[in-house]
Amino acid sequence: MPAACESVLEDIEDIVSAEDVRPQDRHFGRKNVFPKVRKRGSQQRVQPEEDPPSDSIIPGVQKIWIRTWGCSHNNSDGEYMAGQLAAYGYRITDNSAEADLWLLNSCTVKNPAEDHFRNSIKKAQEGNKKVVVAGCVPQAQPRQDYLKGLSIIGVQQIDRVVEVVEETIKGHSVRLLGQKKDNGKRLGGARLDLPKIRKNPLIEIISINTGCLNACTYCKTKHARGDLASYPIEELVARARQSFQEGVCEIWLTSEDTGAYGRDIGTDLPTLLWSLVQVIPEGAMLRLGMTNPPYILEHLEEMAKILNHPRVYAFLHIPVQSASDSVLMDMKREYCVADFKQVVDFLKEKVPGITIATDIICGFPGETDEDFQETVKLVEQYRFPSLFINQFYPRPGTPAAKMPQVPASVKKQRTKDLSQLFHSYNPYDNKVGERQRVLVTEESFDSNYYVAHNSFYEQVLVPKDPLLMGKMVEVNIYEAGKHFMKGQPVSDGRVHTASITTPLAKGEVSGLTEGLRQAPRKGPRRMPVPAAEVPLLGSRMALPCPWLPAGARTIVPASLALLALLLMVYYGGVSTEL
Repeated sequence: MPAACESVLEDIEDIVSAEDVRPQDRHFGRKNVFPKVRKRGSQQRVQPEEDPPSDSIIPGVQKIWIRTWGCSHNNSDGEYMAGQLAAYGYRITDNSAEADLWLLNSCTVKNPAEDHFRNSIKKAQEGNKKVVVAGCVPQAQPRQDYLKGLSIIGVQQIDRVVEVVEETIKGHSVRLLGQKKDNGKRLGGARLDLPKIRKNPLIEIISINTGCLNACTYCKTKHARGDLASYPIEELVARARQSFQEGVCEIWLTSEDTGAYGRDIGTDLPTLLWSLVQVIPEGAMLRLGMTNPPYILEHLEEMAKILNHPRVYAFLHIPVQSASDSVLMDMKREYCVADFKQVVDFLKEKVPGITIATDIICGFPGETDEDFQETVKLVEQYRFPSLFINQFYPRPGTPAAKMPQVPASVKKQRTKDLSQLFHSYNPYDNKVGERQRVLVTEESFDSNYYVAHNSFYEQVLVPKDPLLMGKMVEVNIYEAGKHFMKGQPVSDGRVHTASITTPLAKGEVSGLTEGLRQAPRKGPRRMPVPAAEVPLLGSRMALPCPWLPAGARTIVPASLALLALLLMVYYGGVSTEL
């Protein structure tokens, strides 16, 4: 492992690669320098170097392929990293073969996701690609053997992706795994107003907090995301307002546990939601992410009122994981089955038609046949229209991995049995013939339809008419399947256009201020930076990056930095007092 990887770097400027000459070597080397008499008429041919020195590589021109696994929080992080790289000049490509560097954004929830991540690293290395890894896997276990020598971006360091990519392209290994803090208090993460490339220009994913208050015995994500840290309400509202100004018509709120939002900063989830609905334009919608039962119990009345709001989907994802109290106790879930039922029953009564999605783990250590049958009865009782069934995978370093395991064959059979039960009923058959309002936001996987959602966040497939995209329209439901309905737009229905401006093109960078879009020619004049604050690093110079936090630097060759400074001074982008 290179020396730079032996310990966590506090800052990228601490890097000294193995090829760099140490100052003492440079000093002692002078003693062995002797003048050489040059013979007249003699010419010495200089052989060009096969490979230019690493610092001569021009940053910001390479192609980068980004792959993200896992939850919507991770997808939002991936969008932010893509946006910053594109804003800096890198070309984001969908073709992994033509990319110079692969940025792999991982998920640590289940073994298969990490296996895919590990295999992608191997494939990149076999193809002689530069590799940067991000996400929960390297954050939780940065010293795994297959991560040796690789650059790592921690989950709270995504605002420094440009720096890490630059150094990786130049042959250095960089690891930034620190936490964002303000006066010693942990923050929710990187700023929300960073440049971003939305995978879907119509949908904005906003992480309202990171981490959680639980300590579930099976969860590896806790090792990566840590304890609860929430963003202030004003920052979240500002991000939502900015998104609508960029043509977004649907907002997803995400985190490891949205129900716990605000407990660390003296507020709560309903207060945030009431603030957000005030800035949602007519025809746009808000979807709330996953919340665990203990925290939603405290706000049931207010949550019911919010979920009845016309611009909020009547949808809630509440993981139960098991219907056995003894299994829940072993999981350290901090609630019992009665708590879950209380939440579901109350919301079903107060929010007619609400969609409740839930998660179930099959084969958790110690789960008996009787425990599993309790879970089966719960599914039979509520007939959840959206059910995520997961076979238990022991994650390294978690308490559950050390518990006596249920045999693999039993886990597989229970997973199969529960899946068969789920597919035995069709939740949407009774909706054929209904007239519904739906918001059209994306294209179906088979490219034959557009995908819309009704007020309960149930999927409705509509004809592939470009005039429908981004619009809220009325349809007649004429067919129903297990996971979707099909609707035909009605001729006399109202059409709502939520966007207050034309949506960004696919792949276009969002979140750029006007100064960043036009810099350096028309950018705002920056505050003078004393020369002492721009450190020289051998043949590299550290310069501020416009969207990075105060004090952060991006490192470029000294000659290139000097040229950049001259151009910025000429065009008025930097004070001439620099």
